[in-house]
Parts: sequence; structure tokens; C-alpha cells
Amino acid sequence: MRGFLASSIGVTCAAALALPLTLPSSGARAATPNAASVPAVESASGAVPGSTQSLRLTPLDSGRALRAGPSREQGLLRREVRPFSLVGVIWDDPDAELHGSVQVRTRGSGTGIWSSWQDLETHNHEHAADPDAAERISGKVRGSTAPLWVGDSDGVEIRVRAEPERPGSERPGSERPGSERPGSEQSQHRAVAALPPESPLPKGLRLELVDPGAEPPPQGSPVGGIGTPLTAETAAASAVNADLAPLGAAVIPALGKEETESDLIAAHGGAEEAAGKVRPHIGPRPRIITRKGWGANERLREKDFAYTKSVKAAFVHHSASGNNYRCSQAGSLLRSIYRYHVRSSGWRDFGYNFAVDKCGNIYEGRAGGVAKPVLGAHTLGFNTHSMGIAVLGSFGSANPPKAAVKAIARLTAWKLGLYGANPRGTTYLKSGGGNLYRKGTKVRLRVISGHRDGFATACPGIRLYKKLGTARSTSARYQGR
Repeated sequence: MRGFLASSIGVTCAAALALPLTLPSSGARAATPNAASVPAVESASGAVPGSTQSLRLTPLDSGRALRAGPSREQGLLRREVRPFSLVGVIWDDPDAELHGSVQVRTRGSGTGIWSSWQDLETHNHEHAADPDAAERISGKVRGSTAPLWVGDSDGVEIRVRAEPERPGSERPGSERPGSERPGSEQSQHRAVAALPPESPLPKGLRLELVDPGAEPPPQGSPVGGIGTPLTAETAAASAVNADLAPLGAAVIPALGKEETESDLIAAHGGAEEAAGKVRPHIGPRPRIITRKGWGANERLREKDFAYTKSVKAAFVHHSASGNNYRCSQAGSLLRSIYRYHVRSSGWRDFGYNFAVDKCGNIYEGRAGGVAKPVLGAHTLGFNTHSMGIAVLGSFGSANPPKAAVKAIARLTAWKLGLYGANPRGTTYLKSGGGNLYRKGTKVRLRVISGHRDGFATACPGIRLYKKLGTARSTSARYQGR
């Protein structure tokens, strides 16, 4: 069966391969199958592709700091470093916000040409696990900016500046944050941010320079005359999709609407029980590039998978990583963000459930199975019973490509259809806590929402947000509504 019926490949962990409607309850975890339960061969080298350089920032206004208190500007002067392609800034306390600006310049590898100053998105804490989630309280999570893709580089300069003090302003906590729904992106950022603390910049600022590593070999490519082996971790991440594609597949193929419908009917009791019933509202399964396909190193993430009960809504995001990438570089960008999420920010895995590039390609995100209700870390307060889709790019001032909007529609038509959700409808989710809705509040949201609908933030960028109406109607049409 080509749908999402459980396969019989011998994986011992039934929870990891169960049907979407029978997965573990919210917060439950399914253990990764061990090496004996999947046909895997461990890599002989044990090397982890890619790397991260972590450089501590220092005061750039040291003379002034000695006279006037803590430094309001930190950074690094121009320096040569090992090759990297993505940058970000992290700090010790995940609850502290960086109130100010972060700008970076980079030198292209082999060219010696320095870029102009580029801004990093500093308001990134709303892309995270819920406040009480095990991932959030693990003690590993750090504060972080959004990552920025800069391409092949071997030199860097950075400056972090605290925003100016505002005399006479009220201290944080004197009013409820997010009590208004501002219109502009700048005002949304102000709604998110409290006033600067006594220390103008968070403690422990570090610059993270991420090298995504080499592209994975094409599927089936021989290495030393032998097919590329799967590590135990890679086999486990692939096994949860084995009812949709062969073990170790780089791509889950598209499926026609009639075949997708038939598989869903079979999963709910078979064709005989479905006789005389209307066909389900579900879009054809789109082509999805797997984690194996984009080269995810499964040794970076936590070994087990985390699930919620269902998928009632989809939150659309932008990665805020810039638009200066080619679609052929999307795998490198994903590997960089994945490494930044796990190694730099301290998350258990890639934050989003899916990613979409500017050409409309769809990618598997957080491990656990594309048809299953995998618990993500994308919309602070609303990760339960939802999924997160990140469009790779920044769409505050740039229009999202039509191919990307169409991909959102294709993906949601299928994934929401597995759980009976109408893309044009609304649903209720319980807030896990945020700056718009207090913990425990039942909130009515669109089934396809923007990140800003659940949290006062600029994400997914006003230009992409305005396209969600098109995505909803197109997705519903794909479902046959």
C-alpha cells in the first residue's frame, strides 16, 4: 500500500510506524529502532559532516564602557576564518531578548570581496518549543537570532548594538505584552519586545559560523564499489516513512488523487467499510524530499521521536534567512539551519515539520514521519496539534514566489486531509503560553494560519502572509472542496 499504512519491515517500535490517528499522545515519545531492528550499516568513519565555529563577541566600545557601565556594542573586527555559509548569534539565556541590531559582513571564499553590512533578524525566540515542553526545559536551549545564509565565505566582521535607551519608559511587566495587534512589522517587533534590561545586551554573546558540509552522494551511487550504507540513525529516520517510500529513499514520490484517497480509505477500515461513503477530502500526495535526500546528519538530533495527537492546523513561517540562495543550494541551507537549531540553539532537532524552497520543492523537516503528527518547535504556544511549514527566505519586503505558495497549498491539502481538516476552515487550539494568548486559553484560528496569528511577530513576513488566502483556497480545491 502506497499510502501511510504501517509497513512490515521488521521495525520493533510499533509507535514509530503506527497510523497517524493512533500515534502516541501529546508529548509522548517513540524510541528510535535500534541497529538490530533495521537493515542498517554503521558508517566506518563516524565523522559528522559539516562544522560550527563558535566565536565569543567582545566589546567594541570598551573605552566608553569603562566610563558609562556595561558595553552597548559588541562584535568582532574583520578576520579570516575557516569556510562557512551561514551565520547566527546566540547567547546564554533563552528567555532574554536581544534589543538592538545585529549586522554582519562576510568575505566570499576565493574572491577576497567583502559584502555590504547585512541585518540578522533578532526576534527569533517565538520559533521555539512550548514553554513547558521537555525540549524547552532541557537546560540545553540558548537564545538566538534567526540564521542568515551568506554563501561560501572565509572572512567575517560583526557588530551587535543595543537599542538606545528611552527615558521615562515603563519597566517590563507593567503592562500585558501583546495586548494590541499592530499592523506594521516594526510595531509588531515592538509589541514582542520588552524594554531593555539593566544589562543592554544578553550575556554570553557568540557568533556561530556554520559550514553545511558536502552534498550527500546521489542515491545508489557506489562508494568504493559498494552502495552507500545507512547509519542506524539514518535508517531509523527513514523507517518511519517506509510505508510511503523504500528504506533509505531520497524522495517520497507524488501520488495521484484517486490513489491517495484509496489509501486513506484503506487506513480507516478498508474499501468494504467505505462502500457507499463519499470520497474523503484530501489532496494528492506531493513529492517530498526526505531528510536522507537533503543530507540530514541523524547523529545531530536526539534519537527518539516526539509526537502530538493530531494535526488540526498548519502554521506558515519564513526562515528569515535571506533570499540569496539558489534552489540547488537548498539542501546546504537546510543542513546549515538544522545544525544551527541543534548545535547552536540547543533544540532537539530541526524546528519545522516541513520546508519549502523558492522553486516549490517540499522537504521533510523534523524527523518522525511525514504522515505522522510530529511535535515541532515552530510556533511558541501552539506546537501541539499543529505542524509548521517554513518557506526558505525572507518575505517582509520581497514577494514569495508563486511556486512556493502553490507548494504550501499542495502540502497542506494532503497533510491536513489525512486528519480531516478543511484548509478554508477554522479550528480551536489551546495556547501553551505566549504574548498574544495566555496559557490555557482556547483560541479560534484558521486551519492555515500565519505565525503572527498565534504570536505577535512579523513572521512569516507581510508579503507571504498576504498570500495565505490564495494558499487556503487552492489547498481546499486540491482536496475537492
